[in-house]
Amino acid sequence: MSSYTTPGRIGRIPVLEIAPVIEAGRWPAKAAVGEVVPIEATVFREGHDAVSATAVLVAPDGSDHSWAPMADIAPGLDRFRGLLQPDGEGDWSFRVEAWSDPYATWTHDAGIKIGADIDTELMLAEGVRLFDKISRLVRDDALVGPARTTRDARVLTAAARALADPKRPAKARFAAATAPEVVAALRRAPLRELVSASDTYPLRVSRPLALAGSWYEMFPRSEGAYRKKSGKWVSGTFATAAKRLPAIAAMGFDVVYLTPIHPIGTTFRKGRNNTLVAGPGDPGSPYAIGSKHGGHDAIHPDLGTEADFRDFVSAARAEGLEVAIDIALNASPDHPWIKEHPEWFVIRADGSIAYAENPPKKYQDIYPLSFDTDPEGLYAAMLDIFRTWIDRGVTLFRIDNPHTKPVNFWEWLLAQVHATNPEVIFLSEAFTRPAMMQTLARIGFHQSYTYFTWRNTKEEIEAYLAEVSGPQGSVLRPSFWPTTHDILPPYLTDGGVAAFAVRAVLAATGSPTWGIYSGYELVESTPRPGAEEQIDNEKYEYRPRDWEKADEYGIALLLGELNAIRRAHPALQQLRNLTIHPTTNGQVVAYSRRISADHASRATAKPQGRTMRTGGNDRRAPRHDDVIVVVLNLDPRNVQESVVDLDISALGLSAPEGDENAPFFVAHDLLSGETYGWGAHPWVRLDPQVQVAHILQVGPA
Repeated sequence: MSSYTTPGRIGRIPVLEIAPVIEAGRWPAKAAVGEVVPIEATVFREGHDAVSATAVLVAPDGSDHSWAPMADIAPGLDRFRGLLQPDGEGDWSFRVEAWSDPYATWTHDAGIKIGADIDTELMLAEGVRLFDKISRLVRDDALVGPARTTRDARVLTAAARALADPKRPAKARFAAATAPEVVAALRRAPLRELVSASDTYPLRVSRPLALAGSWYEMFPRSEGAYRKKSGKWVSGTFATAAKRLPAIAAMGFDVVYLTPIHPIGTTFRKGRNNTLVAGPGDPGSPYAIGSKHGGHDAIHPDLGTEADFRDFVSAARAEGLEVAIDIALNASPDHPWIKEHPEWFVIRADGSIAYAENPPKKYQDIYPLSFDTDPEGLYAAMLDIFRTWIDRGVTLFRIDNPHTKPVNFWEWLLAQVHATNPEVIFLSEAFTRPAMMQTLARIGFHQSYTYFTWRNTKEEIEAYLAEVSGPQGSVLRPSFWPTTHDILPPYLTDGGVAAFAVRAVLAATGSPTWGIYSGYELVESTPRPGAEEQIDNEKYEYRPRDWEKADEYGIALLLGELNAIRRAHPALQQLRNLTIHPTTNGQVVAYSRRISADHASRATAKPQGRTMRTGGNDRRAPRHDDVIVVVLNLDPRNVQESVVDLDISALGLSAPEGDENAPFFVAHDLLSGETYGWGAHPWVRLDPQVQVAHILQVGPA
């Protein structure tokens, strides 16, 4: 039955408070190929007749691609939810269709009356009339949901005959019409009346790496750098940095991310540990961009040529890695723009150019840009920079401090890049107020750094995981980093190897996208006095590392195991599927991620085309849901024991009648290889010197 609703007007059956919708559809909600997207709406009607709803996914060409039944998730509050799963990139959309459910109305009323022997024959006659309508629609193939099977048609036809058979007892006739297989068939292909559609809302679907991936950050100048006998340093190059790529790929990372690789200014160059005076041979901060060798589109001559960079990109791709680079939109005092475009900077009353400040901190080696004096010229120059690097093979950008540039600039630039290169991914490094972080995500940034680094206690972690994996996930995709080149939190300076393992497990399983900064494998944890960053910070000096020592700590092995687990389990490649499970110990946190067997098969399958389809009918689907449970000891020094109170329904399981503590499902630890028989309230013991966490694949016994 076709829907009818005037756009912008309420329908015969109201459909309100639709999500995910950003600013009434001003910007598209986010999704990725294979991502399971929750669609919600408030649906109700007058009187007591039953209502239901359907979520419809609309392909970029405007055709209806697939639909999903919506379930009432808050009885009494009329809140419905359904799950859609796009299978291709592009600008998709969705709508919600509310409808009167005559079958549910009849089963409710008839169930009460026939059970009490009130109006029994009348209720059966009403049912016969209802199934006559269903049977006609079955014959005409007019029920919604072309995935309805031939078996469904036979089930519905048989139910109609049984219900109309006067020789059967009344309760038997009613039972035949409400059997589980009949209910399932009508859930797949419901009889819908008074269909009322919502407006259609935008959904931008990006490639899977926009949602789920692992990043490895490195300073290419440090890889292969060495000091001569004279004391002079020789920089690493793209060629020497490429020698590190096989090890990065062996740990299962998807992206190698390079800090800025442009020429570095010499005026006010910072020395080691951010001292104001650089010593002989100090390379300076790569964020002080620009020298006589060029600006943002140039390559530092110590690293090599453009051809050398392209060779690095090719070498990365040969290892299965994509290349991201860091773009910082500011200039050193030696940047060519200082002379060519002084209008792009803020000129102070004394005629000097304003340098960057965060009082009382001063950054004399960096000039911020002025986006208001010549926006047309500056905007065009910025876009040229990004297109230059895209042409050189860069497919991801980490943007330094985007919150210090106008939001409308980013909205424009991201739209321009998306129009020509929708595959390019932007990561926002904006450790700032929530409103700015959220708005940057709304206007087009694919991923965002988060406050994860500073969430350490059980209460903080549980609250933050719930926040980023909830409705916020349709706007802001979190990227979890235990450390960066700027940040070394106290938890890691005090906790030793086990602390690094804890934060790696938490980052890798708490978010589909995560990353580590080079040196994490070596447990680099000595802070610079008075600052939450490493001593001998790599931003200001060469930092070659002895990678052979990484095996002493076991962190590199753990990183590889974590990335392998993530790749093997589609549940860990989703964001909005997390459940927190209570524990009896304040140092033990537990959470799970689950994806249905049907959705898991689609998340890893090739695009299905544009045939209208529904859930629950893919013959290629695996037998069981993919369910991962993480139980983590947050205390890096001491053994901790706890009972975990599992939400069994969230795991897709059903506890048997009787003792729910008795083992009734299998939990296989993907880190240790051990297998446990678990009940609803398992006891765990985690020794951080042995294993900081269980990462468990859960399934029926």
